[in-house]
Parts: sequence; C-alpha cells; structure tokens
Amino acid sequence: MKTADLDKFDFNLPEHLLASSPAETRGKSRLMTVNIPEKSVKTGFFDEITSFLGPNDVLVMNNTRVSKRRVYLRKGEKEFEAVFLEPSAGRKTWKCLIKNAKKLHENDSLVTIRGGFSFTFFRKNHDLFLSGAEPVSEDDFELMGDIPIPPYLKRRATPEDNIRYQTVYAEKKGSVAAPTAGLHFTEELLEKIRLSGCETVYISLTVGYGTFRPLEDEDFASNRLHREEYHIPEQSADILNRAKKDGKKIISVGTTTLRALESAYDHESGSFRPGSSHSEIFLKPGDRINSVNGLVTNFHLPRSSLLLLVAAFAGEELVMRAYRQAIEDGFRFYSYGDAMFLQR
Repeated sequence: MKTADLDKFDFNLPEHLLASSPAETRGKSRLMTVNIPEKSVKTGFFDEITSFLGPNDVLVMNNTRVSKRRVYLRKGEKEFEAVFLEPSAGRKTWKCLIKNAKKLHENDSLVTIRGGFSFTFFRKNHDLFLSGAEPVSEDDFELMGDIPIPPYLKRRATPEDNIRYQTVYAEKKGSVAAPTAGLHFTEELLEKIRLSGCETVYISLTVGYGTFRPLEDEDFASNRLHREEYHIPEQSADILNRAKKDGKKIISVGTTTLRALESAYDHESGSFRPGSSHSEIFLKPGDRINSVNGLVTNFHLPRSSLLLLVAAFAGEELVMRAYRQAIEDGFRFYSYGDAMFLQR
C-alpha cells in the first residue's frame, strides 16, 4: 500500500458534521453498530451498547489522562502557542509544536502567560524545543497550560473541555490527545455494563499529537507511525489471556487501546505480554488483527491512519459503506463526534 491508495479512503465530509463541541449530555451520542460477518449496519444511541455486551465479553479501555500541554507564551509583545510533546534532560527540555515559530530566533527567551515560567527556544534538525532551568512537572502544566483540544476545532479550550475532553476513568497523565471513543462512557453506563457480567480492563497508552498528522509516503515505506508509550498491567494481561483461552470476546474501546493491544499480542501463542513498551505499529488493510473481536471507535477523518486501522479490522468495503451511511444520516465526526461499534 502507498499514499496513492489513500484515494480509496477519501470522501466528502460536510463541515457541519465535524463536531465542534461534545454532545449535550455524556453518553447520549448516537451509535452505529456494524456486524462484520453479516455485513449489516444499524443505528441507535450509545447507551444501547449494553444490549451488545454480556458475560462472555471483556471491555478494554485506555485510562490515560490528557495533560494541559497547550501553553501560551510571550516574547515581548508577541504571543506564541506551543504544545509540549516529549521531555528530555530530566523534563527540563521539551520537543514542541509552536505556531508562528518562523518569528522565533535561536536562544530567544519566552515567558508563559500563566504562571510566569521561562523558556529558551532552539531548533535541532527539523524539530523545535523549549528549555527551562527547572524540570516541568504535570502539576506545572496545570498552572500554565490548557487542555490541547484537537487543532481542527480552531478555538481555545473552554472550562467544559477540561471535563468533557477526559474520560470518566482517566488516571495516568501524559497524553496530548484524548482516547476519544471512551468519552461516551458514563460511570452509570460502566456500572450497568459490569452488572451484565462483562469484565472491564484498563491499560494505558500515552496518546501523542502524531495522531493528527496526515499520512505521508515515508509512513508506508517504513511501515511505521508515530511512537507512543504503553503499559499493560500484569492483572489486565491475565484477564485478557484467560479470556482468549476461554473463547470470550475482547472488545477494544478506541484505536489507541487497539494499537497497544495489537503491539502486545503474540500471534503465535495467542497471548498478551504484560509490561511497558512502545508502539510504532501501522495497521492498514491487509494486516492481520487477531488481538480483539470488537472495536468501539469514533468516526475519523478522510485519508487518516485511524480510518485505515478501522478498515484493517473490519474490511475496506464495509467500513466505507458504513461511513457513507453515517454522512447520509448526519452522524457527527471526530473527537467530539458519534460512535461506531464494529463486532466480529
């Protein structure tokens, strides 16, 4: 597969279907269910997902928490917006995305608008960095930063985003984007799912900003995508391995969860490896995905790596047919949009 093949995954997405804000009430989004063997597509509402889950299922969720990594800084009278991506040098130096970085010069000093933290700007190869005298902790980001809502929203974060751009089970800070399929779940819905006998399992994958990056030829040439760290606790791996052995269905909540599970899955032994590692896996049509039996996900943008992953799981023709129906039926797309449940 190469970049030219992305034309098969292109479609006209009306701008009004890009969800600019969350549903009025968490858990009240729409849901499209796709039965892969039957090649059937049905529509309903997200809280109806309980009718598809039962005692022979295991629901796996990414409990990462979005950090307030979007930071506004000043150099004199000029304002700059930075997203802090990856730390080095004991968290003193950070690789960043910086708007209008062409207006910055080597060793320029910048001060955060909130909190008064000072940084020095520099470039290395094609990357941009901000470096401070002291390590920057997650608590520091709480003081100086905002939730880094997706760039397509083209607006600043609001207090509502602080709540709604986090899952109700978010714990481990460090992500710069939310595992958005999990945004639909409420505490009440999760309790109802557990009472049905369905097990719930948590893993962690630190979501990077690379999830928003357009695909390029080099991605197909290297067969890799952006690197993201993940951790699968031993207890979670034990539950998943027992489920595999007992023939239970494993359902991934989100593409980030699936990325971690598939990276930790040994196809030969049919088991999951516990522990911490990283994923650069690039899943696309033609790839084998055997780690899970079901996938809960949002609707993704045309020509995106996330859309290719969904097509790898369920098949290109069925997924694109479902997407065409979603557009006809007015489903909302992307991070704050509606949901799809694909099951084998």
